[in-house]
Amino acid sequence: MRKCRSRHVLCVAFCLFLIVLFEHGEGVNDEGLTLLEFVKGVDDPVGVFAGWNVADPSPCNWTGVSCDANGQVMKLALPNSKLSGHISAGLSGLQHLKILSLSQNSFIGSIPSDILSITSLWKLNLSRNEFSGIIPKGSLPSLRMLDLSKNAVSGSIPSELFQSCGKLRYVSLANNQLVGSIPSSIGTCPKLVGFDFSANKLQGAIPRDIGNLPSLLYLSLERNYLSGQLPRELGSCSSLQYLDLSGNLFFGEVPIELKGMSNLSILAMQENFFLGGIPAEVLYLPLLQYGNFSFNLFSGKMPAPFSSSCNSLQVLDISENNITGALPPTLSQCSMLKFVNISHNKLSSSLPANLGLLAALHTLDLSNNQLSGNLPAEIGDLNQLAVLRLGANAINGRIPPEIGKLELLQILDMESMKLEGSIPSALKNCQFLLEVNLSNNNLSGTIPEQMNNMTYLRSLQLDHNNISGSIPSQLGELYHLENLDLSFNGLTGEIPSSLGALKQLNHFNVSYNMLTGQIPRSGILQIFNSSSFIGNPGLCGLPLALQCGPFSAPPTVNQKRTRVLSVSAIVAITAAVIIAAGVVVVTLMSIRALKGQKTELFVYESAPPSPEAEIIIGKLVLFSKSIPSKYEDWEAGTKALLDKECVIGAGPLGTVFKATFDGGLSIAVKKLETLGRIKTQDDFEQEVGLLGNLKHKHIVTLQGYYWSSNMQLLLSDYVPNGSLFDHLHGRQPTLGWGRRFKIALGTARGLAYLHHDCKPRVLHFDIKSTNILLEEDFEPRISDFGLGKLLPMLDTYMSGRKFHNDLGYVAPELALQSSRLTEKCDVYSYGVVLLEMVTGRRPVENLDSDVIVLCEFVRSSFEEGRGSSCIDPALRSCPESEIMQVLKLGLVCTSQVPSRRPSMAEVVQVLELIKPTIDFREASS
Repeated sequence: MRKCRSRHVLCVAFCLFLIVLFEHGEGVNDEGLTLLEFVKGVDDPVGVFAGWNVADPSPCNWTGVSCDANGQVMKLALPNSKLSGHISAGLSGLQHLKILSLSQNSFIGSIPSDILSITSLWKLNLSRNEFSGIIPKGSLPSLRMLDLSKNAVSGSIPSELFQSCGKLRYVSLANNQLVGSIPSSIGTCPKLVGFDFSANKLQGAIPRDIGNLPSLLYLSLERNYLSGQLPRELGSCSSLQYLDLSGNLFFGEVPIELKGMSNLSILAMQENFFLGGIPAEVLYLPLLQYGNFSFNLFSGKMPAPFSSSCNSLQVLDISENNITGALPPTLSQCSMLKFVNISHNKLSSSLPANLGLLAALHTLDLSNNQLSGNLPAEIGDLNQLAVLRLGANAINGRIPPEIGKLELLQILDMESMKLEGSIPSALKNCQFLLEVNLSNNNLSGTIPEQMNNMTYLRSLQLDHNNISGSIPSQLGELYHLENLDLSFNGLTGEIPSSLGALKQLNHFNVSYNMLTGQIPRSGILQIFNSSSFIGNPGLCGLPLALQCGPFSAPPTVNQKRTRVLSVSAIVAITAAVIIAAGVVVVTLMSIRALKGQKTELFVYESAPPSPEAEIIIGKLVLFSKSIPSKYEDWEAGTKALLDKECVIGAGPLGTVFKATFDGGLSIAVKKLETLGRIKTQDDFEQEVGLLGNLKHKHIVTLQGYYWSSNMQLLLSDYVPNGSLFDHLHGRQPTLGWGRRFKIALGTARGLAYLHHDCKPRVLHFDIKSTNILLEEDFEPRISDFGLGKLLPMLDTYMSGRKFHNDLGYVAPELALQSSRLTEKCDVYSYGVVLLEMVTGRRPVENLDSDVIVLCEFVRSSFEEGRGSSCIDPALRSCPESEIMQVLKLGLVCTSQVPSRRPSMAEVVQVLELIKPTIDFREASS
């Protein structure tokens, strides 16, 4: 209010001053008055206009104002001046104005249509403000440059803007909220050098008329909803140097005519739906420096370079496609290559030895392919290499000692291959290493003591190998280490106390080895729970809740994997309980296989009321030590697990109960009501038993199962914060954008683990928001995975009214008996969950006798240009650009054609590229 009063007083004083001046025949000229009129609607906190004096005869010496030789205002430039408010229409009085630049301020409101009546304008720059409304219709025949980027301008691009554009050279409308199509009239601007329409909501195809722009050097259309096939006419833009089509919905094959863009140096086509092969003539354009073709559906063999056809190429990214065949040996001709990423494809054969000729290479990522053969020693010739990712291939043999020649190496990823032999001690020469991942191989030998030379190391993963010997105490000198995983090996001896000094450590795992002795009492290791140490029968100490003493001797080799409780002891215990309590508690056998942490117990389904009653004995299998396995804990039989007061959920598989033990530990128990296609106990145990070894942050760990002829139970982690469905559709929704994105990314990572890291892969077939459970910090955990054979038959499932809402998640091919069911069914269901999180709507809704299917509703809204209207009103204050990208990803995942859907690994990478600005206070509160 005080600010408004002060402005009012200034205005009154200003008017009185003008009256006095006019009475004496003095004061600024008409153009000066026009500029002073402009000032009235502007807030000037830093005093830019302090020198704009009404008593001056001319405004030519005012800040930001320039005049021509005739004293007429030709330029008004006040960029980055912290100005705000509205721009008055009065500026149209400056009829000789050539340059108007008000960029990087905080102006609001609509762009005055009168500005388009200043026919003398050469340059109009209103970028980086907060303008809204639509772009005024009209043309500026003298205009050379137009920049309205980074505002909140909406509506469509007026075709009139390019109807008199004979002098127009550059136009940018990027980072707005524009909808509709690109006007074909832009093809009538013969001198146009560049235009940038990126980061909007534009739809439709690229106009073929763009091929009529012979001077075009720069074209950016990234992050829109443009679709259709690329016009062949683009190839006529022979002067084009920069072309960015990424993050759209383009499809079809890349036209061979694009080879006509012979001057192109930057080509970005990632995150679309391009099909077929990549033409070699386009991939290896003669002046191309940067080529990104990732996250598409390209297939066929990777093209080989022509002779001297790729001398300029520095960055080549073809990751996340379906490229097959061998890595072309002639790639070594691209001598300037610094970055190569062909990960997540289907490349086969061995690595060509002449890769070592790429002397400038900084990053080589060939992970997640089907490469085989040995690692060539010539890989050590890549002496500029900083990142080497070869994981998830079938490469075998030894790690060549020449790896030590890569002295600049920072990331070494060779996980999940078939490597043998020992870890070469020459690795010590790579002293700048930050991450080393050699997990899931067949490596043997010992851990080199010289690894302490890698003083910057943050992550060391050697798990799931056959490494023996002791843990070198020198590892305690790696003070930057955050992740140390040595689990599932044959390590012996004690855990060195020096590891307690690793203060940065946040992940530590030495489980399932043959370690002995006491876990070091001092230092960081005491913060880790028992899961970091289990599977080492000779270990004792606080994290394992096993007291160390004179009777705690290390196990023999024969005791390492199996610990058997004698049958006679079990019979004696059982008899004593029956006689003393009159309640049958039977434990006939307990076999603890520490490799899988499996304990088998035979228990009664219920305590028989009399000796004559029929006794039903079931088999209870526990996968983890975290669940008590003593007979006292199960003396009430299965009734201890199925308290009707503790029902916490129900679904197509059955009812879920919460069971709590005396020590406070709680588990979730699902009483199965259907076995689907499972017919026998052996089938059941084979199907469920494979799931006991699966461990990931974002999946619910299966703790065990129970089988009898009358009852089947699944025992799993109890997740305390309910399901995603509860928090989205409950009475008081608690999910802001930060939490929703956190759940989306975590769920994608969990599914990617099941699809890509598990061997054999695990499919879900029942992804929905009720099966995404939330921890107290809202980290998601996927439940009911790998149970597809236990689900009801599809016809029964679809006819049951109880599961009507669930059908919104079902991929269309599931309804076709002849269709091959793949992981793309899970991708479809996950896409529905994304749409559910962004819109706040259920997958299927009944409104006034009309059924609304969420996927169809969102897709039709996009086709009508109303995509943003689908966003949950609770997210209106959140960053719309990020939300719209996730919404778009949901539509891609729910494509009707399975091959058009991305893999879950691709989904994870897309979400990580979005990188939202999460309010961590909101995301954790």
